[in-house]
Formats: sequence, C-alpha cells, structure tokens
Amino acid sequence: MADFFSEIIFLAQRINWLTIIDLLLVGSIFYVILILLRETQARTLMRGMIFIIVLTSLLTTVVNLPAFSWLVSTTLPALLVAIPVIFQPELRRGLERIGRAGSNTFLFSSMEFNIERIEGMIKNVVRAAVRLSSFHHGALIVLQRRDNLYEYENTGVRLNAKASAELLLQIFYPNTPLHDGAVIIVDDMVTSAASIMPLSSSGVLNSSPDRQMGLRHRAALGISEATDAIAVVVSEETGAISLAHRGRILRRISADKLENVLIAFYKQQIDLQERTNVFHLIKKLFHKREEL
Repeated sequence: MADFFSEIIFLAQRINWLTIIDLLLVGSIFYVILILLRETQARTLMRGMIFIIVLTSLLTTVVNLPAFSWLVSTTLPALLVAIPVIFQPELRRGLERIGRAGSNTFLFSSMEFNIERIEGMIKNVVRAAVRLSSFHHGALIVLQRRDNLYEYENTGVRLNAKASAELLLQIFYPNTPLHDGAVIIVDDMVTSAASIMPLSSSGVLNSSPDRQMGLRHRAALGISEATDAIAVVVSEETGAISLAHRGRILRRISADKLENVLIAFYKQQIDLQERTNVFHLIKKLFHKREEL
C-alpha cells in the first residue's frame, strides 16, 4: 500500500502544464464522442468501455501486474477492430453531422429567416396538424432549419408551393399519391412531398411505454438525429401530435404548445445566427458607419 501511494505522489509531482493540456484534449475527445452518442443505445455501452479503459490503464500504470498487463496488451488490437463495428451506425451519423456542419456553418451561412413568414408557416402547420389529428390522418412534416435537406428532397416529389394548411391536408389525405412519406418545408415553402427520411435506430421508441409509434415516428427521430430539422408527426392510430428534435421526441402535445415550441426553436435559431453570422455582422457594421 505504501508503494501504491508513493507511485501516486510520484505521478502527481510530474504533472505540468503540458500534462494538463494533454488530459484536457483526451477528455474533450471522450466528451465529443459521448455527445455524438447521446440518446442512443450505444451511450451506456460506451460509458462502460470508457470506465474499463480508465480502470485498466490505472492498474497497468500504477500497479505492477505483469500477467494482467500482458492480457490487456494482447486484447487491445481486437478491441480496436471491434469498436468501429459495434458503433458503426452512431459513428456514421456523427460523421454526417460533422460534415454538414462543416459545409453549412453559422459563420458563413447566408440564409436568413424572416420571422413573420416563419410565424405564418408555423400557424399553417399547427392548423393542419390539428385537423389531421381530428381525422386520424397520419402525417410527417419536416421543417428545415440550418442543415440543408436537399438530398432528402430529391427522394420525393418536388412541389415548391406556398405552405398552407389546405395544401398539407390535401397531401396527407389517405390513399392520395403523396400521402406516404414526409413533407419538407423550407422557410414558408413546401419544397417536396413523399420524401424518404432515414429511420432511427436509437431505441428511444422501443423504450417508450407508448408502443403505438411506427415508421413515421422512427423517420421523425431519424431526420432529427441526422440534422437539426424539426419533425411534426401525427399518428394515424391515435391522432396524437408529436414533435421530434435532436433525437428526442415530445409526445401528445397540444396545438398551443406545438406553436409555442416551434416559434421558440426558430427564434433561438435566428438569435444565434445573428450573433455568429459573418455576413450579418458586416451588415451591422456598415449600418453603424452610415449612422455615424
């Protein structure tokens, strides 16, 4: 035991500012990995693996255990091969999110939201969702925000029509050609209908006590995990209205709550974009110079 504490004291004496930076970098990498795996079945498994790695590293470094060190060094190559296989869906989703962020960042995005048009669009979406809910007509409405949904628009039928409650009701009327799939709304325009969304494999729906959630809810969660889009779902079986965002789903929400949540999401987006968008900052500087 005395040797154990002396080893700890020896390691503590060797800590300097480079060691602290090194530890911060490693901790940041693990933090980013956990964020990417958030709300997925792999999150718990990843936490267990991190705990085992840290524990084995401490045991092999601080305590002299030759047999245990040999076992760890022998199985480590197999673990390095197994980890990408185990986490393949989550790693792919995380890399897709990073790629989209790199190609369409706040710093260089020139897309601007008009809050009046957005509020009008939201009112139409809420009105349509309430009517569809009362008729028990299933629907999936995806609202684009910062991340571009062009690749998903190409899987459906291009419309480029003004978003209105009447149009959405007609699209999702049962047995019509466009009622299957998702409607994508960009700004206040319905850009496509019958679009195919990626299905979620996170297990959130499987762990829910309400099992009356099918492909529409999995597709809503899937697109919310892959992008920052907001998905509004109307259940065909129960008529319940749900909202999915960032891999989480809010079930059985009222019309007023749906409208307030959607407006809050867009206002948050607009405020963040105004603070970080280079084009917007340059425009504000020019306006200030003109005033002076």
